[in-house]
Amino acid sequence: MVYQYDYLVIGSGIAGMSFALKVAHTGRVALICKTKLEEANTYLAQGGVASVTNLAVDNFEKHIEDTMIAGDQLSDINAVKKVVEGAPAQIEELIKWGVDFDKDETGAFDLHREGGHSEFRILHHQDNTGAEIQESLIEAVKRNPNIDIFEGHFAIEIITQHHLGKIVTRRTSDITCYGAYVLNPKSGKVDTYLAKVTLMATGGVGAVYKTTTNPLVATGDGIAMVYRAKGTVQDMEFVQFHPTALYHPGDRPSFLITEAMRGYGAVLRNLKGEEFMHRYDPRLSLAPRDIVARAIDNEMKLHGDDHVYLDVTHKDPEETKHHFPNIYRKCLSLGIDITKDYIPVAPAAHYLCGGIKVDYNGESSIKQLYAVGECACTGLHGGNRLASNSLIEAVVYAEAAARHAMSVINHYTYRTDVPAWNDEGTRLPEEMVLITQSIKEVNQIMSTYVGIVRSNLRLDRAWNRLDILYEETERLFKRSKASREICELRNIINVGYLIMRQAKERKESRGLHYTIDYPPVEK
Repeated sequence: MVYQYDYLVIGSGIAGMSFALKVAHTGRVALICKTKLEEANTYLAQGGVASVTNLAVDNFEKHIEDTMIAGDQLSDINAVKKVVEGAPAQIEELIKWGVDFDKDETGAFDLHREGGHSEFRILHHQDNTGAEIQESLIEAVKRNPNIDIFEGHFAIEIITQHHLGKIVTRRTSDITCYGAYVLNPKSGKVDTYLAKVTLMATGGVGAVYKTTTNPLVATGDGIAMVYRAKGTVQDMEFVQFHPTALYHPGDRPSFLITEAMRGYGAVLRNLKGEEFMHRYDPRLSLAPRDIVARAIDNEMKLHGDDHVYLDVTHKDPEETKHHFPNIYRKCLSLGIDITKDYIPVAPAAHYLCGGIKVDYNGESSIKQLYAVGECACTGLHGGNRLASNSLIEAVVYAEAAARHAMSVINHYTYRTDVPAWNDEGTRLPEEMVLITQSIKEVNQIMSTYVGIVRSNLRLDRAWNRLDILYEETERLFKRSKASREICELRNIINVGYLIMRQAKERKESRGLHYTIDYPPVEK
């Protein structure tokens, strides 16, 4: 089947859906979602959305400075200003779409403070802000007659000149995106989706690691597709590990204990019950995530422990249950009463600061292809994301991408010479067990050698082992019919390679990239 749309949106988190809503009045939109609309990183975001709203104590300059400090001065100052200054207007848009942020008794936003923020500026909905946003956007998208939703559909490759038998030069600026090949789960066939504008909004890469807070659909599909199409991908070495995922072996993904709990007053302790953050940073438990994650990692290694504790027992029990009802219920289901018991926590892969390089309009190096959200590298995060900056980045850049795409879309036409996907191949009976085992191997390699603390030796070992899996998987892919499983395996291998390669290229410890071969320079 061949479909034609004005806009093709691949991904259904806050980035993809907000872009779709912003452009739908100017053309037909196809929204590709590889599972259900609810299954996205956005849905699992607990903490909230950062925006300057309390002008009595806060201002843009403070938010900009906090972001630059957290990013280890690697952030693009213009991207930072764009997001910070554009945030209030996008908060109003989210409210218009039905998002209900918590208010205090005066009717003002009930603002939280999180690690790295100098002021209380986090808007939230209890401890399930992401779910509130996702559900509101889903309802808005479903009501829009110009948006067609394709749940359970899997984008395999973006369509470029490579598929037309054209010779493409080394310059990525010579490459154009004409849509994507998408696997239809009902027919088992790969359909062709032609579009004047394509938006990549496929989220993060957490499922590349064994332990992650991301939904297991976060296999870096968009980044891998753009990389294979010779688009520019950068800053992949900066993988943020959330310091406090609930430690409960066997859970994948790990349940997130929001940073807002530390902003609320929770204290980190080792298994002896001792506080330890004073040994690592004067900001204690409210230091930026990279520092807290490394501190926890070091404490675990020093004592041979699998986790540390987060202690909120000194706070008012009813207030704790009011602010964090989902965390309270989840922990209670495991026999942990957070108002009386310490919470076992350990770091887990959480957020990618790099991705598909885009400009201030959200345009990638490939023509007619935009990228927004976690799969994009806007320059906002630099070496480390400031807490709660990601959701607001997604909507600010969705606005920028939508405005630009709407201004140029009438200059584009559909390609009529795109060939159908070649789906010849034989699925071998043992294929699934090979794929499953290879995924486990990738997860183990990345978590063991390319985690919070790295070294040249670890990266070399990971490189050699991943190379073997890459060769095996490419052979398997070529003789198999397209399936989501084999494509996801290819994608996590591509993403793992990019993380390792760019980690090897950075000869310093900076932001989230910490290597024992290049110790950080004292400032």
